Amino acid sequence: MPLTLSNIRLKKIVITTAAIIIIGMIAWYFLRPSAIPAGFAFGNGRLEATETAVSSKIQGKLIEVRFREGANLKTGEVAALLDGEDVRAQLRAAEANLIRARESAQESRENLNTAISEQKLAVLTFKRTEELIQKNFISAAQLDRDRTTLQTANASLAGAQNRVNEADAAVKAAQANVDAIQVSVNDTVLRVPVDGRVLYRLAEPGEVIAPGGRVLGMLDLSDVYMNVFLNTKDAGSVILGDEAYIILDALPDMQIPARITFVAPRNQFTPKEVETQEERIKFMFRVKLQVDKDWLEKNSDIAKPGMPGIGWVRTQPDAVWPARLPRSSR
Repeated sequence: MPLTLSNIRLKKIVITTAAIIIIGMIAWYFLRPSAIPAGFAFGNGRLEATETAVSSKIQGKLIEVRFREGANLKTGEVAALLDGEDVRAQLRAAEANLIRARESAQESRENLNTAISEQKLAVLTFKRTEELIQKNFISAAQLDRDRTTLQTANASLAGAQNRVNEADAAVKAAQANVDAIQVSVNDTVLRVPVDGRVLYRLAEPGEVIAPGGRVLGMLDLSDVYMNVFLNTKDAGSVILGDEAYIILDALPDMQIPARITFVAPRNQFTPKEVETQEERIKFMFRVKLQVDKDWLEKNSDIAKPGMPGIGWVRTQPDAVWPARLPRSSR
């Protein structure tokens, strides 16, 4: 049969349709939904990390900021410096005052030792006078004079002891003042509170920072987690402290070990009125999966906060984790 224009068009349509069907079958095979293993559940989420900051305890002029966004910092590392000339001058004055207080305390102790010696001599003299009075060797007037001398020596000793106590208290107050100002001097050096990565640089040299002012915003890379949302049944079946795994979209072949550290006591999405079982099924509870710290120490540059993925949890305690979890929640 000779080929007509209509026959050629029909043949092309048939071939095109067959190709579309074949392509669709292939796509369905490779992109079909992954089976959820029995005894497990998953939720979508993003990796998150606790945010912290390098901030100032005191007011001061910022003279140096050593890092920018993306820098990885270690605990205790110097991140920024404040102009501390004022507090250092206060420290020098306080240290001079402490020296004077110590010298005064030393002088008070020397006076106390003198008062002790004089009081001991007055006691011995009074006792000797009493013995001589009994033998009628001296007059009673001498006994009265020695008694007065003893009373004066006792009063002087008590006063000297009080002055020593006051001098010691002054030394302690001066030392406390030095310690307090030294803390302020130390606070002019802004140190990194935790191991982490700089997320924002919030201040520049020359700015005056108020107490509590933030210089660098940071992510604590030792505290990385993913929040997922599970329905009422699954959330009620998970166990705090149980194993969990996270699979990131960017790292589909890597199962990141984690632990269930939190299950919300209240649902996140609640209908205004709950009357039917179908509505109760809509409840979703937040579950926090904490990434294993040992894994983080070795892979902090691989799994970055903000990466999307899915978190897998066990809903049956006796369920055995499969060697390979589904890569996708589709």
